[in-house]
Amino acid sequence: MSAESPVGGTIVTPARRRRSGRTGAVLTWLAVTPFAAWAVTRLAGLERGAIPTQIMTATPYAAAGSLLPLMIAALGRRRAATAVALVTSAMLGFSVLPRTLGVAEATAGRPFRVLTVNLLFGRAEPQAVMDLVRRLRPDALSTQELTPGAVAELDSAGLGEIMPHRVLMAEWSAAGSGIFSRHPLEALPGALPPLEGHNMPVARLALPGVAPVEFFDVHPVPPIGPHATAWHAALEALPGSSDRAVRILAGDFNASLDHAPMRRLLARGYKDAADQVGAGLIPTWPANRRIPPVITIDHVLVDERVGVKAVSVHDVPGTDHRAVFAELSVP
Repeated sequence: MSAESPVGGTIVTPARRRRSGRTGAVLTWLAVTPFAAWAVTRLAGLERGAIPTQIMTATPYAAAGSLLPLMIAALGRRRAATAVALVTSAMLGFSVLPRTLGVAEATAGRPFRVLTVNLLFGRAEPQAVMDLVRRLRPDALSTQELTPGAVAELDSAGLGEIMPHRVLMAEWSAAGSGIFSRHPLEALPGALPPLEGHNMPVARLALPGVAPVEFFDVHPVPPIGPHATAWHAALEALPGSSDRAVRILAGDFNASLDHAPMRRLLARGYKDAADQVGAGLIPTWPANRRIPPVITIDHVLVDERVGVKAVSVHDVPGTDHRAVFAELSVP
């Protein structure tokens, strides 16, 4: 474009600014759109299939990363993109940040300690598990990937003397699970419908002076490939809270609080113990690898009437999961 100058000569205006402006807008939207889609998917629980389900565990990192496109849009003065990026960051932030804040609780009741650990095909070092049991003094120990060999090794290390009561479904595979307790246990084989995948034993604990405690050892198959359907079905099959007993669900859920089936389970009358005390973002998997743990898939869920005093996460050599310990108060 050109125009005649009133003092002579020619003023030439490059036509590239509009083109560069359009390029900047396109690049800005390319940065904003994936995070916006992630936020909508997470909020509405739209993840479907194995890959989207696995990706959803990275939502805390997406929440932090969403600040970058917000900055890009704001610095580029793209009003519409800035508005979308701001809403996106707010949606992801409100989904994640409460897990770091905790809720003050003063629930009276009987102290009850829970320890859960995935033993990785029984390879976890038995002495390390026993060190945790002796130091933390759990009333109940929930184990996943429990093999008959691991049971023998744990008993040789002293578990049989400390926690003589047990409901075990050990197998020479990842399907094995088992509940160990200081208190008498009664197996509840009909508490869950038949499910594809791992064993998930359920037991009733006899605690003096409190309502019966129903303890679920949770371990659905991971949502990988065709197993995603079985993973979803297992989480949906877990029952809600009950007026007849206090229910505690502990184990390797292969799910984070950003998965829709997990949030629906919580909505059936539970709360995540780590979430209650501001420890909900401490990762539990993969452990003892070259990379540090990055996602939180091991949980202790408790009846809303149960108080949560503290939650801690512990490394156990020999397994790819970290152990989760919760100090509770059963009304």
